Amino acid sequence: MLTASVTTPSPPLLSFAASQLKSQIKRSGCCSAVRISTRIKPIGLSLHLQPIVGRSRNQSLSVICAAAALNATCSASRQTQTITEAPTITQASLHGRTGEVERVTKETNVWVKINLDGTGVANSSTSIPFLDHMLDQLASHGLFDVHVKATGDIHIDDHHTNEDVALALGTALLQALGDRKGINRFGDFSAPLDEALIHVSLDLSGRPHLSYDLNIPTTRVGRYDTQLVEHFFQSLVNTSGMTLHIRQLAGKNSHHIIEATFKAFARALRQATENDPRRLGTIPSSKGVLSRS
Repeated sequence: MLTASVTTPSPPLLSFAASQLKSQIKRSGCCSAVRISTRIKPIGLSLHLQPIVGRSRNQSLSVICAAAALNATCSASRQTQTITEAPTITQASLHGRTGEVERVTKETNVWVKINLDGTGVANSSTSIPFLDHMLDQLASHGLFDVHVKATGDIHIDDHHTNEDVALALGTALLQALGDRKGINRFGDFSAPLDEALIHVSLDLSGRPHLSYDLNIPTTRVGRYDTQLVEHFFQSLVNTSGMTLHIRQLAGKNSHHIIEATFKAFARALRQATENDPRRLGTIPSSKGVLSRS
């Protein structure tokens, strides 16, 4: 019986290392029996292998090293391989944290998809040109992939479509965040745009709250009713479970004020949703849970 060990720097690596080692050993055909057990001190796995006659101990050890070396730096000796560093590999990290929502009412038909781990792809068509422009800012400066398709009763006004896009976007964000394990949770950013300066601070707490202090001097930008800016963020906050504070520090031009707001929001949200490597995949709350309620 050959015994070897793999020591990991953190608990989240245990399941990854175990699955990779089992798969690699099975494919190699070098062992007739494999038993893997976890250790607390030091954190890691103990492997007990029964080599097949004609296969050397070195062949078995090379199998362990090959599997452990995936996304790691290995230090191999005759019977011990040590993982010095490796990322936690999950389904989300491979395909991105995504949320997709379709909202259909008598007033609107809205489809939204967001990838928090995107590259800034923007593809929005809401029939409200200024809102499309602002959603582009969210994608570009948050590095989110944002896809929005919406039709609505804009022959009346833009209110319902603006609201339902925000409600769907907030729900998609809620889906993409999942249990919120390992995220920074908080985001804070100030964005200048010429004479305008907007500060946004947010907490992905699960508790919806909006504090909004913008003084937009005109009632419209193009055909867009500037009252709808506050309503957009209130609707998004309600479905995403976010605490959001928006403050205008300077600004005279309505377009600049609103666009700087969306840019600051995008950067703050990017901070909050990104991974905190020191958390090792745990929930960023002393209560151990971040719930929507």
